[in-house]
Amino acid sequence: MSRRWFVTGGTPGNFGMAFAEAALEAGDLVVLTSRRPQEFATWAQQYGDRVLVVPLDVTDTAQVAEAVRAAEERFGGIDVLVNNAGRGWFGSIEGMDEPAVRSMFELNFFAVLSVTRAVLPGMRARGTGWIVNVSSVAGLVSAVGFGYYSATKFAIEAVTDALRDEVAAQGISVLTVEPGAFRTNAYAGFADEPVSEPISEYHDMLKQVQATFVQMGGAQPGDPRRGARAVIAAMGHDSPPRRLVLGNGGYDAVVDTLEQSLADIRKNETLSRSADFPERSSAG
Repeated sequence: MSRRWFVTGGTPGNFGMAFAEAALEAGDLVVLTSRRPQEFATWAQQYGDRVLVVPLDVTDTAQVAEAVRAAEERFGGIDVLVNNAGRGWFGSIEGMDEPAVRSMFELNFFAVLSVTRAVLPGMRARGTGWIVNVSSVAGLVSAVGFGYYSATKFAIEAVTDALRDEVAAQGISVLTVEPGAFRTNAYAGFADEPVSEPISEYHDMLKQVQATFVQMGGAQPGDPRRGARAVIAAMGHDSPPRRLVLGNGGYDAVVDTLEQSLADIRKNETLSRSADFPERSSAG
């Protein structure tokens, strides 16, 4: 039977579109949500009644409920939720504007919870389903100048790990996906934005961060379509992974960071174990 997908964050040239097209290639049905659904009118026509494009700002809980209701009415349920909507921006930990930080958490973290909680009742009722949370390599490897973006993705990692264990008994599988540098439009606007940093000591650092992303634009090694297909392949494994890092550079960075962290923890094992109350002697 065809699976019914609900994909957030539909934007031409980004991962949302890649997930939608990979699912359609597999013979499935897709609900693609977007803040600008008119951009997908021509694209959707070629798939007929296999595709439903729904307007959705994932930070609006009323719109989330309406979009999920529309998907369930059209296809009878949601089998695969892909929480793809999100955005990153750069700034120093000390100087980044607090409303901007909170806005990033609203989109990258709290909106993911909102959509997930709206979809879960239907999955629980059917006793089956998949939740795919798109995190980032930055959710496992914090990046200079992207500390708050990394924080939103680290939070996704933690919530997803807990959710996976909570819903397993309900027949629901959960996968975290961590893309590295992929050729999408995610950072297309970086070149046109001035560095907004009130603390001069960080300005040069952030200019370099901006320049790196601008230079990388259009030359990232990751192919979103191949990445989406890799996710579908992982979902089909007899023992699916808990997380899937996408891309050579991302894989190497994650493995190197985790090995360094493990080595550092082990190096201080004596100090770590010294923090407990002494064990009571069994003698006497």
